[in-house]
Amino acid sequence: MSRIAILGSCITRDLWPIRGGGAERLLYVCRTSFPSLLSQPVRGFAPDDRLPGDLHQHEHNALIADLRKTALTRLLAFRPTHVIFDFIDDRFDLLAVGDSIATRSGELIRSGYLLRPELRAHRTIPRLSSACERLWISAAAEFSELVRSTPLADAQLILHSARWASDHRDREGRIAPIRNVEILGGDPVDIADYNALLERQEAAFMALMPAMTVIDASAFRLAETEHRWGLSPFHYVPEYYDEVRRQLADAGLDDAFTAPDAWPSAPAA
Repeated sequence: MSRIAILGSCITRDLWPIRGGGAERLLYVCRTSFPSLLSQPVRGFAPDDRLPGDLHQHEHNALIADLRKTALTRLLAFRPTHVIFDFIDDRFDLLAVGDSIATRSGELIRSGYLLRPELRAHRTIPRLSSACERLWISAAAEFSELVRSTPLADAQLILHSARWASDHRDREGRIAPIRNVEILGGDPVDIADYNALLERQEAAFMALMPAMTVIDASAFRLAETEHRWGLSPFHYVPEYYDEVRRQLADAGLDDAFTAPDAWPSAPAA
C-alpha cells in the first residue's frame, strides 16, 4: 500500500479532497521552502496554546512546523513509499531571523507572531531576488544529499511540474485572462516572473536529485473561477486534477485513489 508524502502545496494536496477524499491519510508538508525547511529553528519561539488570529488548526500546524523545523523529522518517520514535490509555495518571500530562515506565508502574517520579540527583528529576502535563488539552490542540494543518505532513498520521487495559469474559466465556461494578481492580498506580481522562477527551480532540482517521475498537466492549466478556494492562478479546473491523477496512477499510484480508508495514517503534527 502506498504511503504518500507531499512536499509542496495545495495543488497536489487537492488531488484528494477535490476529486475523491483521503487527504487525511497523507503526510502533507506545506508553507515552506528548502532554505526554511533545512534551517535552524527560530531561537526562543514557542507557539501560543490557543490558535492565534483567524488560523485553522491545520494552518497553525504548518506554520509551527516551519518555525520549529519539525517537518523533516516527520517526513523521515513516515517512511513514504512516494514523495511528491511541487514548488507553488515558493511564491512567498523568506525571512532571515537570527541564524534561522522562515517562510513569510500568509499564515505567519495572520498569526501575529511577527510582532513577537524573537521574530520582530527579521530581514526580508524577496523571493525573486538572486540571493533567494542562491539560497534555494544550495538548500535543494543539501536536501538531495539527505534523500540519498536516509530511507527516503527507497521512495519513488515524483515532481508535479506546475506553473501559474494566466487564464481562468468562469461559471458560464468563458475563458478570460487573470488580472490584478497579488500575493498575500496586497503585493502585485507578474505571473510570468514566477513561472520563469519555477522553470529554473525545477531544472536545478532535476539536476541535483536522483531520478524521478515528472507529472505535467500543462495542457489543462486553466484557473477555475468557482474553485473551492476561490480564483487564483494555481486553483485549477477539475480537468487539471483529473489529468494529474491519471498520470500518477500510470506511475504506480493507482491504489492511492481507490481505497483511502485502507491507507496508513500520517503521523500527528
